[in-house]
This record gives sequence, C-alpha cells and structure tokens, in this order.
Amino acid sequence: MAPIILTVWIVVGVIDWLDSLLDLGIPGLGILLLVLLLTAVGFISSSFLVKPFIAITERMLIRVPIVSIIYSSIKDLFDAFVGDNQKFNKPVLVKMAEDSDNCKLGFVTQEALTGINIADKVAVYFPHSYNFSGELFIIPARNVTYIDLPSSEVMKFIVSGGVSNL
Repeated sequence: MAPIILTVWIVVGVIDWLDSLLDLGIPGLGILLLVLLLTAVGFISSSFLVKPFIAITERMLIRVPIVSIIYSSIKDLFDAFVGDNQKFNKPVLVKMAEDSDNCKLGFVTQEALTGINIADKVAVYFPHSYNFSGELFIIPARNVTYIDLPSSEVMKFIVSGGVSNL
C-alpha cells in the first residue's frame, strides 16, 4: 500500500502546487491554464518562425562565461535523456576485469574516443542505484557486450538496484 499511497500523495501535492501558481478560485483551472500555456509555448517555439530567435538566444547564452556553463550543462542533461539525440540508448554488459566474471550494466555514450586520442576503448556510463549520479569509465571495447533490450528497461533495472524485472 505504501508505494500507492506515496505516489498518489506526491501527484496530488504537485497538482495542488501547480494549481496554486494560478489561483483562480476554481480548483483545477490553474493547472488547466498552465498545461494550455505550456502546450501553446511548445507549439509556437517549434515553429520555423521562432527557431532563429531561439538560436540567437542560445548563442548569446553560450558567450556569457558563467551562464554558458550552467546552460550547456542543463542542455546536455536534457539532450541525454529526452529528444532525438538521447545518449543513454545503448545498454551494455561490461566485464570489469579480464580475470573476473564480475560485470556491470551501463550505457555506451561514445564508441570512438578519437577526440582524446584513445583507440579501442569506449566510454561507458554507469548510473548509481537510487541516485541521480553515476560514473564514466573508459573500457576496452572487447569487454563490452551490447544488450538487445530497451534502454529504459535497463535504466529502471539499474536505478532500482536490480529489484525491477528486465
């Protein structure tokens, strides 16, 4: 019962908070207007007329020293998880040492490390269980076995500490 109750409590709390942002006296009207506003902004921003303005704004943000670090970090994080260029879409099983059968699950993020002059190795990200962090290892390509499973299922398995089913 606890997972159901906590999920309902969190969802209701978020809806109440969102609804309170535009408190119009009618329950649910604030969140409805927020959803409509976000949908309209998303539709307008995907328009070919607005894309040049977004590109100009992005170029300006990249030129400001501290702002560029914040912006590029947030943009890279969003690009890694959502959109057309998701980075965690190649789940792998990695043999961690030649003389051991111990393996870790992760995601190949770069298959060629020519930019840093490293041959025959790949970059593998290992998310931590129950945490929004992880580690990046440079692994010999021969130790990496690609897994033919949806990356979302592998991520759920890793983040749950192996409790969820694959």
